[in-house]
Amino acid sequence: MVTGERDLDTLLSSLSPLLMGGEYIFCCFPGARYGEHPELEPVAACLEAEGLTLIVPRLVADEHGLSYQTVFRGITLHVHSSLEAVGLTAAMATKLAEYGISANVVAGYFHDHIFVPSEDAEKAVAALHELSG
Repeated sequence: MVTGERDLDTLLSSLSPLLMGGEYIFCCFPGARYGEHPELEPVAACLEAEGLTLIVPRLVADEHGLSYQTVFRGITLHVHSSLEAVGLTAAMATKLAEYGISANVVAGYFHDHIFVPSEDAEKAVAALHELSG
């Protein structure tokens, strides 16, 4: 398996942030385990003491009557970052914070994905492009 990039300068110059299609919501299911709720088509999951958090497409959440507080857009960084890279998450969060944008980062094996409030998505992509600048 090819290992990802670790050098922060190289990562920042190669971010290539792209908006994911659709909108997403975060929801939690107390007492649930991984693999439950596949009908919600989750794009990410996190098991916490309080329950199973899923990130699901908003349209699917609406179809299933789930309640949620905030609607998010996902941004995928198309640079293959190493899970051992140091400083990438901090640099992205700092840049987005300059614009008052919250950042919920999910690291996959190949790419990082940032979920930002839907209304801030275009501004977030522009801010991340500044890091590449």
